[in-house]
Order: sequence, then C-alpha cells, then structure tokens
Amino acid sequence: MPILTEDMQRVVRDHGPAFVATVCPDGTPNVSPKGTTMVWDDEHLVFVDLRSPQTIANLRQNPAVEINVVDTITRTGYRFKGQATVHTEGARFDEVVAFYERERGLSPSRVLGVAIVTVSRAAPLISPAYDISDRGEIVALNMRRFERTYGVRIIDPAGD
Repeated sequence: MPILTEDMQRVVRDHGPAFVATVCPDGTPNVSPKGTTMVWDDEHLVFVDLRSPQTIANLRQNPAVEINVVDTITRTGYRFKGQATVHTEGARFDEVVAFYERERGLSPSRVLGVAIVTVSRAAPLISPAYDISDRGEIVALNMRRFERTYGVRIIDPAGD
C-alpha cells in the first residue's frame, strides 16, 4: 500500500514551500523552506539543492529528515518522516534534474544536488484552532488575514 495518499500528494503539489528539518552535526535542528519539494512516487518526496548548503551537509552526515507541508488557509497539512539520499552526479541525479526541467521548467544549471526522501511515516497536521472552530470559520479568518496582508480579495466561485 502506498504511503503517500492522493490527498498527501495533492497537498505537496498545491501548497508550499515545504519546511525541511534536518539535524546539524552538533545535534541542533535546522529548518529550511524548500519551494522545490515534489512527489517523486508513492513512497518518495524529492527536492533540489539550489541554495541549501546546510541542509545538504546535514543530510550527508545524518539522513534523518522531516518535511512539513501546510495549507495556510485551512491550517491543515502533513508531516513526512524518513531518510534522504543526496545525489550530486550520476544517473539518479540526471533523472531528477530532467524531471524538474520537464515539470517546473527549472534550468539544470541551477541544480547543485538533489535529495530523495524515502518516507517511512506520514501523519496529518491539524491546527489546534479546530478544537474551537470549524473549517469554514478557520478559512474565513485566514482569508481575511490574506486580504488584509496583500490587499487582494479572493472571490469564492461557489458564492460562499
């Protein structure tokens, strides 16, 4: 059975950046946003190294990783735990770079490395706001925040 459900894949595809947590050599955490995070297949996530020297160095020493992806409007998402392999050359590197060029139009010359994450556990992330509010209230609140922050009103095509 695939570990990455259709909804998990949708959230990764539609929301970002993902937040990637790694462990530094001194044992402290390192969290870095990755706008390149994508679904590779039903068991793997992938991101590329454009400007991620600390993340990549950490993964080379300790492949443990957690990736969080959250829909900031609904305040829901997923956390993915697993092990990453880093590639900076070779067939797997070339395959991932070609995937990003095809899917994202990313110039191969920008890619310094790729990280392929074998997801061993995936779990939902749900805001504690759901303890006292329902989805409609949370979405409305966050849409008002979005409008206030960006000065843009999003019209609900359903008329809600």
